[in-house]
Amino acid sequence: QVQLVESGGGLVQAGGYLRLTCAASGMPASIDVMGWYRQAPGKQSELVADISSGGNTNNADSVKGRFTVSRDNAKDTVYLQMNSLKPEDTAVYYCNDKIWSGSNWSYVWGQGTQVTVSS
Repeated sequence: QVQLVESGGGLVQAGGYLRLTCAASGMPASIDVMGWYRQAPGKQSELVADISSGGNTNNADSVKGRFTVSRDNAKDTVYLQMNSLKPEDTAVYYCNDKIWSGSNWSYVWGQGTQVTVSS
């Protein structure tokens, strides 16, 4: 059973930066996609960025050029470097691991970490 533990959220001024970390423990997956979703108050959850075990990345248009997702497969850890933060980036950020079992995908979520960007 995979578990995800996030860290790195906090309060930062607009234009600042934060780095989120998500470490996976338990049975490592050979094929998976790890990523970050966020949910702001009153809004639907949205994909921020993800990265496959092969290194392919996918980023939301709203964060392109500002956020970078990366992973260390040896450590089963995914990172989200967030630069040039804006107040509209304020949300709870959730780490997600989409794991291929060989016949279907399963999803694991972290507990969430708050990111608050002040203007």
